[in-house]
Amino acid sequence: MNPSVVVLDYGSGNVRSVVRMLQRVGARVTLTADRQAALDADGLYVPGVGAFHACMTALRAASGPELIAQRLRSGRPVLGVCVGFQVLFDGSTEPTSIQPPPPGLGHFAGVVERLDAPVVPHMGWSHVTAGAGSRLLAGVGAERFYFVHSYAARRLLGGRSGGEPTVTTAEHGTTFVAAVEDGPLAGTQFHPEKSGDAGAQLVENWLRSL
Repeated sequence: MNPSVVVLDYGSGNVRSVVRMLQRVGARVTLTADRQAALDADGLYVPGVGAFHACMTALRAASGPELIAQRLRSGRPVLGVCVGFQVLFDGSTEPTSIQPPPPGLGHFAGVVERLDAPVVPHMGWSHVTAGAGSRLLAGVGAERFYFVHSYAARRLLGGRSGGEPTVTTAEHGTTFVAAVEDGPLAGTQFHPEKSGDAGAQLVENWLRSL
């Protein structure tokens, strides 16, 4: 049977393209914020667009942090994308009117910072350097992926699974973290759903791990 995936619906952007891509590669997809559905699915996909702290506020309102933490405690896969990847870090230096600024989820040690580049945002196609042994990037480690962001984690200080995370990087003015695989938790700064066949292959790779 094809794996079931819940795309966490907490009001962060247009996720219809995410649903279509997952269906394209064979997943049984549900777009919902229902707690039990999110816990029971084979995989949980956490999207995210816009500002880090606003995304965190919306995620907390939907009990997203608890859902993610509970899944990870039981070894159930979670994939965060774009700002849905950034919120997995300890925090962000992105300015906000939200006071006090909500911290990140802390599953990855490190801070999301503004890109040090002549042109920001980083918008368009970029090559990535896949981490050694990456399962997520298997077969597409030399491909380009689509990025839209002004902030990124410049380095990963460590994972929280107890293992050694696999880190994929990219460059825009400086080297930054483009993807991380750490046990059941994975994330990408780029948008797989906007990355054509390479993005579809990456998501298919993730589905095979569920």
